[in-house]
Amino acid sequence: MPHFTIEYSANLDDRVDMRAVVELVRVSALETGIFPIGGIRVRAIRCETYAIADGRESFSFMAMLLRIGEGRDLAARKKAGQHVFDRLSHHLDPLFADEGFALSFDMMINDKETSWKRNSIHDLLIAEARHG
Repeated sequence: MPHFTIEYSANLDDRVDMRAVVELVRVSALETGIFPIGGIRVRAIRCETYAIADGRESFSFMAMLLRIGEGRDLAARKKAGQHVFDRLSHHLDPLFADEGFALSFDMMINDKETSWKRNSIHDLLIAEARHG
């Protein structure tokens, strides 16, 4: 259940193709090899109202949170997280050259005892792979 949520400041609309960012994160997650394809979700949420640092309107941010299920050791989580962060950070390099951009990425492990899911996507992808 790798679910990526990307919050971003509205002033990035003219500078970042968020569809490309979402796709980059999805592909990067697949490249790690530790997340099932049928569980990957990436969403971007535009933040219209925000305040950053001293209130300068030119400042911008992107904050990504990954929620995953239990079962992956720390080394695997760190390696996967670093891969996704490095790919996203590299993609956003031009923003760091501008005045005041902040990128963050946090990973959270959901407790299986208090996390409920229902998903028919896994079965669909398996059936399609079997039958071409």
